[in-house]
Amino acid sequence: MRVVIAEDSVMLREGLVRILADEGFDVSSVASPDELLASIERQPPDVAIVDVRMPPSHTDEGIRAAIEIRRRGHATPILLFSQYIETARAIELLSAGSSGFGYLLKDRVLDVDEFIDAVRRVANGGTAIDPLIVSALVSTGHPPDLLTSLSPRELDVLRLMAEGLTNIAISSRLHLARRTVETHVSGVFTKLRLVPTQDDHRRVQAVVTYLRNDA
Repeated sequence: MRVVIAEDSVMLREGLVRILADEGFDVSSVASPDELLASIERQPPDVAIVDVRMPPSHTDEGIRAAIEIRRRGHATPILLFSQYIETARAIELLSAGSSGFGYLLKDRVLDVDEFIDAVRRVANGGTAIDPLIVSALVSTGHPPDLLTSLSPRELDVLRLMAEGLTNIAISSRLHLARRTVETHVSGVFTKLRLVPTQDDHRRVQAVVTYLRNDA
């Protein structure tokens, strides 16, 4: 699995390269948004790990580069890895495509195995979003009509789906039987009018609908 890391902090970038390489990933790294875009054009990776704030102004260059990747038609899964929460640009990135998407906060990633799992999940087209990011994104707008049809429990399940939890993990978190969780997930798909297809793809579509709550 090929990974490109876009991170301007040398120490963090090299640390991520070593961690991922030790897990068997084919890793390359860049230090600027322009280098990231050039890397994607040369050989799209299976997933790009991108810092939100990068040179030259250290505001939102990284996430804008991720949006540009989508604008150019690349379906490269994106895992934002930052100290900062940037809701407006994150929603813009989500609106640009429904391939794998993640957003983790550097200071809240305390376990290497969980980080590796998040990278693999995003690379495979899933989601991995910190609960704080989920809350921030959802609070930015008004729920679309489709979300108002969901029951409180279905919303709980959808929120945990956004974090990237499996049905088994959701059943443990909510203290529900696995079959009950499966029923709620099916209800979410039906009420959000998602056409039957692979469940993993529908999960991402459901999460995108949930997070794009200003629709």
